[in-house]
Amino acid sequence: MWEYTDKVREHFINPRNVGEIPDADCVGEVGSLACGDALKLFLKLDENERIVDAKFQTFGCASAIASSSALTEMIKGKTVDEALEVSNQDIAQFLGGLPKEKMHCSVMGKEALEAAVANLRGLPVAPHEEGEVVCECFGVTDQTIRRAIAENNLSTVEEITDFTKAGGGCGKCLDRLADILAEAKGQKKELKPLEIAPAKPAGLTNMQRMKLVSKTIEEEIAPSLQKDGGDIELVDVDGKTVLVKLRGACSSCKSSQVTLKQFVEKRLREAVEQDITVQEVR
Repeated sequence: MWEYTDKVREHFINPRNVGEIPDADCVGEVGSLACGDALKLFLKLDENERIVDAKFQTFGCASAIASSSALTEMIKGKTVDEALEVSNQDIAQFLGGLPKEKMHCSVMGKEALEAAVANLRGLPVAPHEEGEVVCECFGVTDQTIRRAIAENNLSTVEEITDFTKAGGGCGKCLDRLADILAEAKGQKKELKPLEIAPAKPAGLTNMQRMKLVSKTIEEEIAPSLQKDGGDIELVDVDGKTVLVKLRGACSSCKSSQVTLKQFVEKRLREAVEQDITVQEVR
């Protein structure tokens, strides 16, 4: 599993500036629930376009929450133009680094800021997102991919996935990603595809399902949560519904439901069956 810095953990467990600003001067929205990550950024400005308050609402993983929290802390007190100078790399650096597979979370923060400023100035929102939809799983366009390559000096298809999520679903767009990368770098295409997980066996028996669920929780999910002072207990497996109890820091965390759905349920769907659901019992 991924290793998070102490600062990422702190901003995940105790995120700053969560909520909304009812009389915000501008709002920026990026991502979608269907794609697994969504961010809504609210800005309040003074007469000189200096950001006096910033709040956010995020649906996503620990890195998405931490990146959103960090962004609001970084831009408060800056003018809008100064805030626009903050890059996704700056957000990651503020947090002491992010796992490479989670760099797209910092990119989402940067894009939300740009969308908010576009809203303020009456400009088209996120014009770079126009273009050919390359990754249908996550709705990523060729323009978004080209921009990520240029701004972050990406050199492999895997890095494109880390920064944009493109290619992280079914994998059908990997050839196209390699083409775009080669065009952007002025090189011949050299595809280095991500490993695509083999299809899970269909028609698991209840016993097989229970064993796989138990093994995944015990060997992967629980150890990851324990690193941050949390834990999880498997209570029962009722058909394709997995009943669990969150323990330790997870039980009192404001983002416990995000952890439950975006980490526990997502990992079980990857390791066991695509239509598994996870419910917390008290």
